Amino acid sequence: MKTAPSQLTDCDREPIHIPGSIQPHGVLLVVDRQSRRVTQAAGQISERLGTPDWEDQPLEALLGAALTAAILSEESVLPRNVTPPGATEAFDVQVSQTEGKLLVELEPAATPEMMATLLPRLEAGAKRFEQAEDMQTLLNIAACEFRRLTGYDRVMVYRFLEDEAGKVVADDMAPGHSSFLNHHFPASDIPAQARALYVRNLVRVIPDALYTPAPLQPPRPADQPLDMSDCSLRSVSPVHLRYLKNMGVAASASFSIVKDGQLWGLIACHHFSPRALPLDVRNGGRALCGALSRQIRAREDVSIYREKLRLQSFEDKISADLRAAPALEAFLPEQLPLIADMLDADGVALISGTTLLRHGRCPEATEIDRLADLALAQARGQIFATDRLSPADPPGDGYGQSATGLLALILSEEARWMLLCFRADVLQTINWAGNPHKAVSASATGGLNPRASFQSWSEQVRGGARPWSPAEKKAVQRLGGLIRTAWQTRRIHDLNTDLLRTVKEKEALLKQREFLLGEVNHRVQNSLTIISGFLSMQARASSEQPIKDALAEARHRVTAVALVHRRLYDADQVQSVDAARYVDDLLDDLLRTVDPGWALALRRSLTAITVPVDRAINLGLILTELFINATKYAYDGATGPVTVTLWREADTLKLTLADAGRGYGGGAPSSVGGFGSRMVAVLLEALKGTLDLRDNRPGLCATLSIPLAND
Repeated sequence: MKTAPSQLTDCDREPIHIPGSIQPHGVLLVVDRQSRRVTQAAGQISERLGTPDWEDQPLEALLGAALTAAILSEESVLPRNVTPPGATEAFDVQVSQTEGKLLVELEPAATPEMMATLLPRLEAGAKRFEQAEDMQTLLNIAACEFRRLTGYDRVMVYRFLEDEAGKVVADDMAPGHSSFLNHHFPASDIPAQARALYVRNLVRVIPDALYTPAPLQPPRPADQPLDMSDCSLRSVSPVHLRYLKNMGVAASASFSIVKDGQLWGLIACHHFSPRALPLDVRNGGRALCGALSRQIRAREDVSIYREKLRLQSFEDKISADLRAAPALEAFLPEQLPLIADMLDADGVALISGTTLLRHGRCPEATEIDRLADLALAQARGQIFATDRLSPADPPGDGYGQSATGLLALILSEEARWMLLCFRADVLQTINWAGNPHKAVSASATGGLNPRASFQSWSEQVRGGARPWSPAEKKAVQRLGGLIRTAWQTRRIHDLNTDLLRTVKEKEALLKQREFLLGEVNHRVQNSLTIISGFLSMQARASSEQPIKDALAEARHRVTAVALVHRRLYDADQVQSVDAARYVDDLLDDLLRTVDPGWALALRRSLTAITVPVDRAINLGLILTELFINATKYAYDGATGPVTVTLWREADTLKLTLADAGRGYGGGAPSSVGGFGSRMVAVLLEALKGTLDLRDNRPGLCATLSIPLAND
């Protein structure tokens, strides 16, 4: 249970790191790092160091040359049990730095008798930690060892919970003192800024909770307080001192249990009369607490490892069943009981589109649908997990106590395919050390008062299910990966099956098309042959030479069309052709219809260009017409040089046929006459191209330009 936010805010505002005073059992010297002179001090400096005029004095004048040299050299371990020149007692020394200042702390040194047994006690304690059988035994041993080390009346192992409250999980005490074992303490007892300092300063000691603070002299300006965060002698919050007084505690010490950089808990030590704890004992306790932290981590790691092994056994079983499942649609519904056991869930629901399947203790269908919407809206990645659903998430309270905890696996957001695991609300009886609702109150003067009673106070609370562990969340993510991989594999298999079927159908269609094209080609060729034969017969039957010549020319064009058709039909593909290869082959076919001398007279320069078949047909017909005209008219029926050039210019195909014959005399006409001219005009319109005829001096040059883009 959390303390009210306003209380936490009030406590967090208290400036505990800049109290401006120290606990009076020691002496603090504030030294300018550059000048090495004492600028401020706190405690009984004149009496304990024998130097009445200490202000602005060199540090060496107060502590002697040897100790000053050790302090300024920033040695990690300073001399112990040293007596400054004017002092009558021995001190242990600590040094910290802040704002260009050295904070030199002197505390009464431990007796040699106490130090003689310190190391054996630490070694024995660390060995007992290693031999502990389980976590609870380890914590019980820790309480005993720290009481033996410190000599305090009561030692508690205090663990921080997820809601920042604390719980006493182990203790050890002298006879006649009350126990707080298994009691909770509200978060306001140790506010956030105090927890931050516990991570920074691993040991905190209050030898006498009834002390009168010793202020820094001379005082600093109120807007320039001295940061004393790392100062062991730093004065304690008045609220905390009243808190200890209300508990009947006269002296306290705390050792921070820090695991992975986070404050796991505290070793809280209470004594019911003033009791000092020398520096070396504190350092020994800090080392022992470090050993405890490592053992806590090791046991938690073992627990996590065991949980992972347990979850892995379920994953292996589900994976094996998944591989053997004939259909994924039937697999998941059958696995719901196993998934519930795997995740220790009270109920499991599977949503696939509008279909809902349930196992175990689940909310009503309408509430499951709302929870699914919540999971889809708040999921980070592919899962959503909470152990504290409130009735407002989503609106309505129909799921009640059956689904306070929710772990959702989103398999497909588009298909609304997901797995929802539920944990019921857990009714908890919490024993508090005093009423947590009265943890902090405002005083009449505007300050804060801690609660005065620590009598056991019990309450029953709801609103929380068993938390989902990180291992469980990762196991669900892996489960989602297995299911999605299986689904994708099945989809790929189905797509491959469909593809193979489509390919077979395509092959059958292609064979049918090839057959039909063969039939068409055969019939076209036969028809053109018949037409050519008919024209030949008509030419022979006619007695007039102009008619004979016209029929011969028509027969020549029919033969050319047949060549174009046959060449395209024999090409490798039917959608597009290589214009260079097509023109080259077409010219070879045309040469077979004319005098053999033209084969030696023809020159070719052809660049590879891919063009659609329909454009290639028209291109071939125009080239045929130009070639026939050249062989008939360029050299008056004789042979002569003819050059055919094919190239690409930007997005335009260029084809040139040039001769060196008689040309058109004095000018370059825009077209050729007769039927051929009209046919070329129609073909050019279909191609959206142009034909440029110009004087080649000598001869004629015809340039055909065809855009390659299909506009």
